[in-house]
Amino acid sequence: MTHAREAGPVLPGSAVGVLGSGQLGRMFAMAARRMGYRVHTLSPDQDTPTGQVADVEINAPYEDLDAICKFANGVSVVTFEFENVPADTAAAAARCAPVRPSGAVLHTTQHRLREKMFLSNAGLPVTAFRRITSLSELESAASGIGPPAILKTAGFGYDGKGQYRINSPEDFENAWRAVGEREAILEAFVSFDCEISVVAARNGGGQFVHYGAIENRHRSGILDISIAPARVSPRIAAEAVEIARTVLEKLDVVGVLCVEFFVCPDGKLLVNELAPRPHNSGHFTFDANITSQFEQQLRAVCGLPLGAVTQLTPAAMANLLGDLWDNGEPDWNAAVAVPDVKLHLYGKSSPRPGRKMGHLTALAPTTDQALADVENARRLLSR
Repeated sequence: MTHAREAGPVLPGSAVGVLGSGQLGRMFAMAARRMGYRVHTLSPDQDTPTGQVADVEINAPYEDLDAICKFANGVSVVTFEFENVPADTAAAAARCAPVRPSGAVLHTTQHRLREKMFLSNAGLPVTAFRRITSLSELESAASGIGPPAILKTAGFGYDGKGQYRINSPEDFENAWRAVGEREAILEAFVSFDCEISVVAARNGGGQFVHYGAIENRHRSGILDISIAPARVSPRIAAEAVEIARTVLEKLDVVGVLCVEFFVCPDGKLLVNELAPRPHNSGHFTFDANITSQFEQQLRAVCGLPLGAVTQLTPAAMANLLGDLWDNGEPDWNAAVAVPDVKLHLYGKSSPRPGRKMGHLTALAPTTDQALADVENARRLLSR
């Protein structure tokens, strides 16, 4: 939707609106305030990671469309810090201010089936998949693409949530119950060597930049460690970047988007998921790159030229989950005694298992050294 306020760039001193209020919005707000912007955030929660550093924190449900429009009227542009914002919310905001990336991008990427259909229709490599709307469809489809296979909810899933691995026909009923007996997607199980991602940005003029291939390790479906640059061949890294470029161009993304990949044993890439926002695997850019993914998001949505993405040193990032607090407050002093490690905490007051509370980033002359240092620093937290 074209809005009257879209003429010309949104310059420093203006207010930028963020729908969502987690740690991604927090780091975005830090980058925006450093460049002289004001930041307004809206979410149903109070005392949020974003709200703690924003200029204005508004508490309202995303379904309160009057509140959404009032919020959008108070800023020069609206962006997102997570993709599971309802489509009606994005549309209401777009009636009152430019929304970047567009609601159409959210519509595609917040629904696994629509996302896979987009990727497949664009000729991009994905694992075999089928739409599932009943137990009988699951039983029929599984005979063609598994087992093993993964059944996932069609909409609103992240960090491994809404997924069930099917190893045999005996798992069908449990899998169908696990996804709530509603629309789902069945994907063939992928045997892969490693997982990588590409975080990239594109502005309204079509300028495209990227942070190269990032190597990722997951634990229980949640990102655990990212290593940059990824320890993959130059061919694989270059192919991943070109796929990411195609995704951003075909979706007409204005903002930041992450493409997650499986790297198969034969070197083939398969696109796993898209995230139309800064991504956990790109957090290292806050410390290691000339322009972080968060400043890049700001530049893109405000219509500014994108910044240099030069990585100044190899880096590794380790997530800090709420489990670290099981035996009391982590030993922050011990962790920050590792001199090349940076500590980022998100201002969340109540740790719980699996909840992302912060991260560590290590900067070193080599990726192997950065990885060893960040893992050592995280171990020291629990001593």
